[in-house]
Amino acid sequence: MKCREGCGACCIAPSISSAIPGMPDGKPAGERCVQLSVENLCSIFGQPERPAVCSGFAADVEVCGSSSEEAIRLIGWWEQMTAA
Repeated sequence: MKCREGCGACCIAPSISSAIPGMPDGKPAGERCVQLSVENLCSIFGQPERPAVCSGFAADVEVCGSSSEEAIRLIGWWEQMTAA
């Protein structure tokens, strides 16, 4: 599956524990990443400072569903199910 341009769910729903430019402690689940533009595009996409967890994310229908709204719900569910 290809990412839906302008979705941004993977930059909002999950927690990210590694440093992000502008968010040195990462971000909690449900919080919008500061690097996510108003168009829901990553402003550091392809840059070396982008966290490895972000670069390694691969869109999949089981995670992203069929819409941005569904992706927020599904990624949020996965976040809860895998929380330590």
